[in-house]
Amino acid sequence: MDLPVVLVVDDFADNLLALEGILRRDDIEIVTALSGRAALDILLNRNVAVAIIDVQMPEMDGFELATLMRGVEKTRYVPIVFVTAGSREPSRMFKGYAVGAVDYLWKPIDELVLRGKVDVFVTLEKQRQRLLQADRMREMFVGILGHDLRNPLQSILSAERILSRSQDDAMREPLQAIRQSGERMARMIAQILDLTRIRIGGGLALSSMPADFRKIVEQVVEEFAEHKKRFSVEVVGNAHGSWDVDRLLQVLSNLASNAVEHSPPGASVRIRVDGTRDDALEFEVHNGGPGVASELRDVLFEPFRSRDCTRGLGLGLFICKQVIIAHGGTIGFDSSDDLGTCFRISLPRHAVSAVSAFETSISG
Repeated sequence: MDLPVVLVVDDFADNLLALEGILRRDDIEIVTALSGRAALDILLNRNVAVAIIDVQMPEMDGFELATLMRGVEKTRYVPIVFVTAGSREPSRMFKGYAVGAVDYLWKPIDELVLRGKVDVFVTLEKQRQRLLQADRMREMFVGILGHDLRNPLQSILSAERILSRSQDDAMREPLQAIRQSGERMARMIAQILDLTRIRIGGGLALSSMPADFRKIVEQVVEEFAEHKKRFSVEVVGNAHGSWDVDRLLQVLSNLASNAVEHSPPGASVRIRVDGTRDDALEFEVHNGGPGVASELRDVLFEPFRSRDCTRGLGLGLFICKQVIIAHGGTIGFDSSDDLGTCFRISLPRHAVSAVSAFETSISG
């Protein structure tokens, strides 16, 4: 675990030495800066537990530095303690709090008070690091577990394929159940691995190549052998572009599976591809039947939240969204009991491999 960083900013070197002497201890790292600009460089490159900033500095005073910090995502929530030898006018103090300070100290500084305040934020930073470390370990464990489960699962599916070649009618139904359960488990493992990649790696990277979206649709429909006749496919315009084919197969297969599952038996599932735009390709997957429950509509693309709707881990639609975002596209849906549910996706004609960042908090 990294030592918590305490940043001290003052335009006088003697003051920095004095504050460093007050705060020095073995379980923290003290970093100093002689100007607001130097402090910004440190803040943008380091994770800072607390910043102790002198208010009166040339070029960029403490208030200006704090304002800039609050405007940048990485430094927005760094606790700021202002230190000043200036006026004790309430207006000055209120200005400090207005720009984001958590406290305001006047010189000469009470050493015990300063140490006490810094200790609070150092303790919070240590707790944050422990939580992040535990979270990373959990994700690594899940990723390794998902990866290691693939080998025995592939053995089971291979054995099923060999046994299914026999003409024993009594074995047909149990073998079909083994195949369906194995394929479902394979999808779950793939989703767990994708979630781990997104959380640990910061997003999904793409391997784009020239492709015909019509063939992607046809391949997905072929996979639904038992329900193939239910699909209605329409392609208009130019369906060619550059995308990550495997990832789009994953998206379309997930949407098609949900459409089949949540529409009335035998009802049509419509896939429409619109390639009439030069810069983008749009497609939609529509099914009839009851719409998405109102309580699920706002969380349908969030991990684990849509579990009741998808009857799985609740990761399928979340990963679909991450794949589309990584392509630089958008995904949305309309749903009602009268018209059914329609997922609409827009993809740039040529994917730019924009890695999808996952920021949603997972609470289980």
